[in-house]
Amino acid sequence: MVEKSPTSSFWPSFYEPFRHVGTRLSEWLAPASEASSDDKAYRIAVELPGVEEKDIEITVDDGVVAVKGEKKESRDEKGETWYFSERQYGSFSRSFRLPADADPARIDADLKDGVLTLTVARAGPEAAKARKIAIGRS
Repeated sequence: MVEKSPTSSFWPSFYEPFRHVGTRLSEWLAPASEASSDDKAYRIAVELPGVEEKDIEITVDDGVVAVKGEKKESRDEKGETWYFSERQYGSFSRSFRLPADADPARIDADLKDGVLTLTVARAGPEAAKARKIAIGRS
């Protein structure tokens, strides 16, 4: 797909290849996740190895579940020479829009073996049915 920038001219900008770096970097640093469902609930699993429960915040607002937290650096560098470190530290955030039949009032969370599992109950069939709404007179 070709995308035209409103500030671009005929000549390509030196900075153009780096325009989306911030967005791509935040996606790369976000924890891996997966979603599944059965007839009773939706499940969202988020990989959070090394993150403690006290460093995780889960909120739900307007049909969106947000998982925020921080993975803190835990290494002790006393007298050691480090050659490389591929471990990631810092804040993270992931948001998930809930399906229409999910019940945001019935969400459970479980952290086990570095995986946070959110279980979101499906609303009953009566919640998903279409219904007629009467117009009140004021």
